[in-house]
This record gives sequence, C-alpha cells and structure tokens, in this order.
Amino acid sequence: MGLEGDEEMAAIPTKSTFRYNSPLVQVSLIGLVCFCCPGMYSALAGMGGGGQVNHSVVNNANTALYATFAVFGVLGGGIYNILGPRLTLVPACSTYVLYAGSFLYYNHHKHQDFAIIAGALLGVGAGLLWAAQGAIMTSYPPTHRKATYISLFWSVFTMGGVIGGLIPFILNYRRGEAASVNDGTYIGFMAFMAAGAALSLAILPPSKVIRNDGTRCSNIKYSNVRTESIEIFKLFLNWKMLLIVPAAWSGNFFYTYQFNNVNGALFNLRTRGLNNVIYWGAQMLGSVGIGYIMDFSFQSRRMRGFVGISVVAVLGTAIWAGGLANQLRYSRSHTLENLLDFKDSGADYAGPFVLYFSYGLLDAMFQSMIYWVIGALANDSEILSRYTGFYKGVQSAGAAVAWQVDTLNVSFMSQLIVNWCLTTVAYPLLVVLVMLAVKDEAKGEGGTTEEATPTSAKPTYT
Repeated sequence: MGLEGDEEMAAIPTKSTFRYNSPLVQVSLIGLVCFCCPGMYSALAGMGGGGQVNHSVVNNANTALYATFAVFGVLGGGIYNILGPRLTLVPACSTYVLYAGSFLYYNHHKHQDFAIIAGALLGVGAGLLWAAQGAIMTSYPPTHRKATYISLFWSVFTMGGVIGGLIPFILNYRRGEAASVNDGTYIGFMAFMAAGAALSLAILPPSKVIRNDGTRCSNIKYSNVRTESIEIFKLFLNWKMLLIVPAAWSGNFFYTYQFNNVNGALFNLRTRGLNNVIYWGAQMLGSVGIGYIMDFSFQSRRMRGFVGISVVAVLGTAIWAGGLANQLRYSRSHTLENLLDFKDSGADYAGPFVLYFSYGLLDAMFQSMIYWVIGALANDSEILSRYTGFYKGVQSAGAAVAWQVDTLNVSFMSQLIVNWCLTTVAYPLLVVLVMLAVKDEAKGEGGTTEEATPTSAKPTYT
C-alpha cells in the first residue's frame, strides 16, 4: 500500500475491531510474520544442531547470530523508529531465508563459512524484527488487555514452531536412524520464511493504527538518528531496564541446553521433529494461561503482576527440578545407548516427553510475563520499541554465550544448574520492578502509566 493509502487509514471508522488499522489485526499480522520467520527458525533450532550431525556447525552459526543480534537488538528500536515497520521488516525477514538456505548448502558441501556468515546476517535481521515486533505487541493494544494481545501474538507465532516441527517429522518419518535432515526440510522452511517477508509489507506504522476509543498508538511519524542515539544510550542507565537484565539474559540462554542437550541428546531424528510440535504446542497453552492471569485475575494491575510472576516462579522451580532428575540419567560422556523413539521406546519415552512439553510451557509463560511487565511501563510505540529492543539485545547476548558454552563441551549438568539459577534470580527483581514502576490506574485505552504518552489526536470519522 502506498503513502496515499496509509493517509487514508486515518479516516477509517474505529467502530470495527477487525478493521485493517485496528490493534487486533496488526498484532495478528505481526504474529503471522513471526509464524513464518522466527517460528520456522525455532523449529529448525529445536531439531538439535539445526538438523545436522555436527552440532558445532549450528553452535558457531548461532554464536555469530546472537552476537550481532545483541548489538542490533539494542539498536533495533531506534532503527524501527526512524525507518518505520515496512523498511525495517522486509530486509529483516529476508535474512531468515538466507540462514535456512545455508544449511541446505551445508548438506552438500560441508563448509561452515556460509552458515556462520548467514548466522551473523540473521542476527542483524532478527534484532530489527524483534524490536519492531515488541513495539507493535506492547504498544498497540489497550492498556487493560495487553496480556491478551501478547497471548494472541505468542499463540500465532508458536504455531509456526508447531507447523515447522511437522515438516521434519513428516519428511524424515521413515528415517529414524538418519542423522541430518533431508533437503526438502530446509526448502520447506525457506518457503515459509519468504512468505513472511512478503507479509511484512502489510504492517502499518504506529501513527496509522487507531484503538477503538480513537487514540493513536503514536503521534510521531518518524524519529532521527541523533534522538535515537541519545535515547538508546540512556537505556543503559535506566534502573527499570537494569532490573530486567537477569530475566533478559536467561530468556534465550536455556534454548541451547533444551534443544541440543535434551531433544538432540535423548531422541532420534523423527522423534525430535515430533517433540518440536509438542514443545511449541505447549507454548500456545502457556501463553494463554499466563495471559489470563495477567489480564483477568485481579482488578489491580500490580496485583496481577505479582500473582503472574509468582505462578511462573513456582512452576519454573518445579520444572527445572524435574529437569535435574532427568539429567541424572545421562551426561555428555555417558549418553543413552539407544536414542529414544516415540513408537519403539514405550514407557522410557514418557518421562522425557513430559519434561520437554513442560519446558515449552514454561518458556512461553516466562517470555509473556516479561513482555507484560515491559508493556506496563509505557504505552507509546517509540518508548516501547527501545525497551523491547534493549530486552532482545541483552537476551541475545546471553544466547551467544550459551551456544559457545555448549561448543566448549561444558557438562550438561552445569548448563542445567546455570539456567535454573539465572531464571530464579530474575523473579524477585521483576517483583521489585512491578512494585516501583507499574501503576494501577490508566486513563482509557491509550492511558499513561509511568511514562508520559503524547496526547492522541482523534481521527475524523466517515
């Protein structure tokens, strides 16, 4: 849609929830974009080693990925504010196609260089995409329903992991003893990712998105480099962002352990594909559950925050304790004699299956909880794009370290303990943040919390 079409959006009536420029439709669209791109990447990563025998290939590629992601995650909010959603998202989504293609190339040539370069470029793209996604998901919805919209996004996004898990499961079903996935698996991922890049053209800038009460998500159409540079620097001195750092660092840190050292170490190829379906399906349930608690459990928003964090903390402790019990059965030097198969292993498959399902459930609840807290700190798209960019940047720095930790063959048990400790430290700090920074009262759908939001102009109704 051209600029004239964008201008006309301001005149569309705001009575329908399903109009093109409504928060519901725009959050759903960014969910579909992430379904196609990060969702398929998650399914690929969840295969353990990116579906390859040699895990060092994907570990090195993902180290490069998350190193650049850490930088461009922080910068992404500012870039999004300058360029707008379309110029940010289209090239960002295209890097996912290149990444999947690099493993198709590796299937035939066994050269790591292309995968590592593609990983570094994907880090740039992912930083831009997730900064844009975070701004849209946390700033577009009405204040009292942010968790519901986060759950909506997360359910659509993780459906990508479900479908993406079915691709290798179906294509490799009769290859239970095979080590690397076939070419068709990577081609299928690339097709979905290319569709996501095209779909990102449908995302509107925040100044064109109008809530049902007539308020806009932002009045400022474009920012500039000087302003964004100053505001990004301030994030590192912002006490609210510093309290989020442990939660952000741990948010992707556990993926390496769960994907490579649980799914990749315990199960054969086709069962890993099935486990991916279950893992991302569990995320849909987890996001809906925590979304209900964060939006509907109590009238007080701060109380909902306290209860939500407490629920995730208790559940997380129980799940990591189950992970500890499972980890005592094997190690890096003493692996299982026969990899588990969902059809042939019988009762031996049940316990690890439930654990992997629980890991997926916890991941969605943990991530959605953090996004709710960030979304409760402000309503303006410009502010929240920086906040979510900072969150994803720190999260990606943690992930870069985690992938190299595994490359250095650190013991499975040590990785589990570090993951458990990191998430445990995050909970009390988030409670403090909610206590000090989240307000109970809001002024309508576009109302402010602690951060001032520009007065929103009412659109002209037709």
